[in-house]
Amino acid sequence: MNWNKLTTDDQLDLIKEESNRSPVLIFKHSTSCSISHMALSRMERNWNDHLGVKPYYLDLLAYKPISNKIETVFGVEHESPQVLLIRNGECVYDASHMAISFAGLQQAV
Repeated sequence: MNWNKLTTDDQLDLIKEESNRSPVLIFKHSTSCSISHMALSRMERNWNDHLGVKPYYLDLLAYKPISNKIETVFGVEHESPQVLLIRNGECVYDASHMAISFAGLQQAV
C-alpha cells in the first residue's frame, strides 16, 4: 500500500478534485494511540489497489490543524483514528476506531 502523505491544507482542494475522477480515502492516524495503530495495520494488511481508491495518510500529531480543516471542509466531526471516503468532493463514508475496516470501505465504494 502506498500512502500519499497529507501535509498541507492546500491538498484538500486537490483531494476534492481527484475525487471527481475516482474515490479518495483519508486516514487520520494518531501515532501515539494503540487503537489507531491497530486500525492502520488492519487497513494496510487488507488493502487492495484494484479497489481504485487513492489513499491519503494524515499524521494527526504533526498536522492537527489539517484535521480541523477536514472537519470544516467535509462536515465530519473529528475522531481519531478515522477514515473518510471522498467522492465527487464530498464525504460519502466515514468510520472511526474499531469500525474502521477495509471491508466497510469496500462496501462504500
